[in-house]
Amino acid sequence: MSEMRVHRFVTNDLTVRAAAVDATQVVTEMQGILRSHPLATIGVGRAMVGALLMAGQLKDGQEVGVLLRGNGPLGSLYAQASYEGHVRGYCPHPQYLAPHQDDALNLRKAIGFGQLTVSRQQPFQRQPHNGTVEMVTGEVGDDIAHYLHQSHQIRSLVSLGVNLDRDGVVQAAGGILIEVMPGVEEDIVEKIQENADNYKENITHALLAGTPPHELVVPYLKGLPYTEIPHPYELKYFCSCTEERVKGALEVLGGQDLQEMIDSQKPADVTCQMCGREYSISVAELQELKDLLHKNSMH
Repeated sequence: MSEMRVHRFVTNDLTVRAAAVDATQVVTEMQGILRSHPLATIGVGRAMVGALLMAGQLKDGQEVGVLLRGNGPLGSLYAQASYEGHVRGYCPHPQYLAPHQDDALNLRKAIGFGQLTVSRQQPFQRQPHNGTVEMVTGEVGDDIAHYLHQSHQIRSLVSLGVNLDRDGVVQAAGGILIEVMPGVEEDIVEKIQENADNYKENITHALLAGTPPHELVVPYLKGLPYTEIPHPYELKYFCSCTEERVKGALEVLGGQDLQEMIDSQKPADVTCQMCGREYSISVAELQELKDLLHKNSMH
């Protein structure tokens, strides 16, 4: 079975659950699609890893969206992941470079102050359930831990990492999520914190050193008997864009803008910013959209 999946665990007394993932492949794919520079790569990559870890603890067909929206120059970071291991990510300013070398990798400063919104979507549910909290650091992992505590009363340990080489290319990306269920005795919480304090190795350094992802949780769960839960879904960078959705987006432009596109006698070429897929909507199809828009306005 592929190691490129979310590994799930639960302690034998069911008081703690954990997840770990090596997301290097999908984060690398995101970097290629967005052509992202280091800050956006690290930020979106961490958001993707966090979304994968949370989604892996859900049920079939469910999805998690992670949106960090700040007042800094990077603007926002977004990632969406499903229980089945599908994930995608986006940043509106992927080529942003910090003006000073000292801030080249300062994600906190690049994202600024703002809010974290986590959405949970179930199959056949029209609208997702959203939970919003203030960002505490802008480093993504701390913000997700804060969200889990504020919104679900779950104390957690979240470690997310994206490692780049000197050229800014992804070398490793992954993370762990340890969640303590509500009402658990304090000594278990203290044991996990003690383990974390004694373990100094960075997650991505461990991956680069050859540590398999299912062993990433070992130092954190030391002294707590646990079992791995089957979760055989291989990670895949996946986008839900379709030609119909592209047409729906063009329809929102309105009749005047559509008419200008028709008058140019050129097809509308649209590229999905999430996956890089290209769509070409012909002049005849643009006319159909405008006619439909006009027809609907008469009702």
